[in-house]
Amino acid sequence: MKNILVLFDADWDQSQLAKAAEDETNPRYRFFYEGFDLFSFPSNARLLTFDIFKFVDRLAKKYRHANLSGIVSSNEQFGALAGALLAKKMGLPGPDPKALIAAQHKYVARRILEQAVPAANVAFHAFPYTFKSAAEIPLKFPFYVKPVKAAYSVLARRVNSFTELQQHMTFHPWEQYIIKRLVRPFNDVVKKLTDFDVDAHWMIAEELIDGEQINVDGVVVDGEVHILGIIDAVMYPGTDQFMRFEYPTRLPAAHAARARDTAKRIVQALGLDHGLFNVEMRVCRETGECRLIEVNPRMAAQFSDLYEKVDGTNLHDVALKIATGETPDLTLACGKYKVATSFVFRKFDGTPLANPPGHEKLTWLKEFDPDAFLAMFIKTGGGLKREMKWLGSHRYATLNMGGESEQHLLDKYQTVKQTLGFETG
Repeated sequence: MKNILVLFDADWDQSQLAKAAEDETNPRYRFFYEGFDLFSFPSNARLLTFDIFKFVDRLAKKYRHANLSGIVSSNEQFGALAGALLAKKMGLPGPDPKALIAAQHKYVARRILEQAVPAANVAFHAFPYTFKSAAEIPLKFPFYVKPVKAAYSVLARRVNSFTELQQHMTFHPWEQYIIKRLVRPFNDVVKKLTDFDVDAHWMIAEELIDGEQINVDGVVVDGEVHILGIIDAVMYPGTDQFMRFEYPTRLPAAHAARARDTAKRIVQALGLDHGLFNVEMRVCRETGECRLIEVNPRMAAQFSDLYEKVDGTNLHDVALKIATGETPDLTLACGKYKVATSFVFRKFDGTPLANPPGHEKLTWLKEFDPDAFLAMFIKTGGGLKREMKWLGSHRYATLNMGGESEQHLLDKYQTVKQTLGFETG
């Protein structure tokens, strides 16, 4: 049995990891969990004093005699970077921390790709939170703005004018404090390991790009990039808020091939040498031209069982193999379903979900579709208000399901939505 340290697990992780470890006669893995929930009190109070280097040092001492075989994390905010630092410190398989930082640093990644893969890049400009005038941002409005170090899409949105940008970047003192605490660990690592002249207290303005939004998922094994698949992102009408993620992609074969090649070149240019990755891009409907949105140098945990449902490949299983130095079997198999979708339930009116499903309805869902996976994100009070302000909506649930056809899957979705009482107002 292999001992695995899991950092900052959330939502999909524990159930998927447990499934990957299933073997009644010979259990493959034993899991140890460290980290905290960034969204639930009192766990998230640890954010106020979190120091990533002290965290890594403490875990190195705690687990030095635990015979660890690997470290895994799908957490973008702290887990992926902490895992890379800890793996290096303990001599375990892991990505180069400097390459991971470059990929997570949206401005640095753009600068690298400006030279290495210019056709996939967009016009961009970084500016500090303390900007005073439109002259500091030479990009023409409208443009897309987001933090140099993203935090769950917080503060990422289209802005149409300088006044709108000012309103978007106006924070209450408590909001300012939370944002600074969220990016401080990244800033501390950037300061220690790099000579970057822009830290995570900056924003990046990016040229608007059209086309179909996709996610290209893959893995780097011994420095070789392997593409696992492409997932289509569908937005709520008239917004840039995710409504669902569909697998397999509907892109024409030639467009899909170009997207795979572009993602591979991007990952290679950033120097990512180990582990899973997720590349977000837009693809022009007519030409197939691919333009990068951002690179996430970690597993896209939300998509893990979508690939399993269709291809028989679970991303968590791949992550465990990579983390322990094994070579995963990436041969596509035949999954149980023809199509799979992750449905995202949001509300745009600022009110919480009126009646979250209780035990009886959740039991019904398990009987209706044993392979369905539901994650709930119920927020109230200040947390709800902040998400509405920063994103323009709040996500309260995701539902992953498979189907024999798109219509079959849509019918299942409507049945679940009505039975659980999910609203999208």
